[in-house]
Amino acid sequence: MKMPFPDNSYDAVYAIEATCHAPDAYGCYKEIYRVLKPGQYFAAYEWCMTDAFDPNNQNHQKIKAEIEIGDGLPDIRLTTKCLEALKQAGFEVVWEKDLAVDSPVPWYLPLDKSHFSLSSFRLTAVGRFMTKNMVKALEFVGLAPKGSQRVQDFLEKAAEGLVEGGKKEIFTPMYFFLARKPE
Repeated sequence: MKMPFPDNSYDAVYAIEATCHAPDAYGCYKEIYRVLKPGQYFAAYEWCMTDAFDPNNQNHQKIKAEIEIGDGLPDIRLTTKCLEALKQAGFEVVWEKDLAVDSPVPWYLPLDKSHFSLSSFRLTAVGRFMTKNMVKALEFVGLAPKGSQRVQDFLEKAAEGLVEGGKKEIFTPMYFFLARKPE
């Protein structure tokens, strides 16, 4: 995680649903700290497990694994682990909040196959059934590459994990923080 930029060269840094893909939060945040000018800010939107996540609960672990596999995440961190890594990297945390908590509409609603909407028809149970069979047919006739059906299956599992994680409030894609590099 070495960026090809000199120390103290950026006026601000932001990351939207990106740093959660780093295998080491501390290493990632430390590199951001290195390139950020003193007194400047780093803002990010992270995918995290919430404090409601119970690592001893098998269902919670299943949901977490579905999200990680389907969305290419090495290990979804708890919000508290993100904060610890930020502070360990040298940042002062100015503000942090799970913005999903006060959202008037659940973030996972467009992915919920029990919610019918013409704008998100492809994500409903009927839409997913049609998509699955269309991908299968396209792969069979050679218009889609081999393995497309397998990818479709794990992406659908990821969507199910996201919805369940949202409904159980153990996962959020809306954890926001604003951190500052001291002068």
